[in-house]
Amino acid sequence: MPMIGQPAPAFTAPAVVEGGDIKDISLSDYKGKWVVLFFYPLDFTFVCPTEITQFRDTLDSFKEVGAEVIGASIDSVHAHMRWIKDDLGELKYPLIGDVTKRVSRDYGVLIEDAGIATRGTFIIDPEGTIQYTGIHNLNVGRDTGEILRVLNGLKSGELCAAGWKPGDDHLKP
Repeated sequence: MPMIGQPAPAFTAPAVVEGGDIKDISLSDYKGKWVVLFFYPLDFTFVCPTEITQFRDTLDSFKEVGAEVIGASIDSVHAHMRWIKDDLGELKYPLIGDVTKRVSRDYGVLIEDAGIATRGTFIIDPEGTIQYTGIHNLNVGRDTGEILRVLNGLKSGELCAAGWKPGDDHLKP
């Protein structure tokens, strides 16, 4: 599994992008930007849509601080398209179809026996270095508010106490 401070594994993969088109995207397309890359187990499940729509609902907050959001699962882009059309509604961020499981495996989130990704979250800085990782059990969804809080703390470059929020004082060494 890639660690904090290491380069994020490069990838090129098909994704459903804004507007419903299918396009290959690469991590290198986002060079110079903060990236929140999150993996989820499967389309058409119970917890996954709550996370995916929460990322959609908070997307403007991520963009306001200069971050791009990318989702990924082992489903095909065609399954993603159907799920977006029938259940989720437009997302405005890409969903990677990782049917080869290469991206999930490279990021260390593939549960090999089950053939699916766990709930992995990575914050990647503009130079392509991993600055945060989080792995959740399949039964527990992430909270985008906490991911946004961590992103803002990382971007501040300062020491941030537990519970720190933008506007709070930073710790002094």
